[in-house]
Amino acid sequence: MIVDCGRCPGSGHCAGCLIGTLLDTPDGIADLTPGELRAIEVFELAGFEVELLETPEPPVVVPMFPRRRDVA
Repeated sequence: MIVDCGRCPGSGHCAGCLIGTLLDTPDGIADLTPGELRAIEVFELAGFEVELLETPEPPVVVPMFPRRRDVA
């Protein structure tokens, strides 16, 4: 299939164009696994509004020292 935007009758009104939507992928979607993309698709098909959120930084791991057990 060849898409020629120069011959489009709605030239300049690309906001509602399917091709523009397909080419304009949201940030962060490239990092998703196929399973995550499928889950998003299922939720959208079910009528849910899906929004990608930024992944938070992993929590800082604080080393835990074992407690001393005093035995009498």
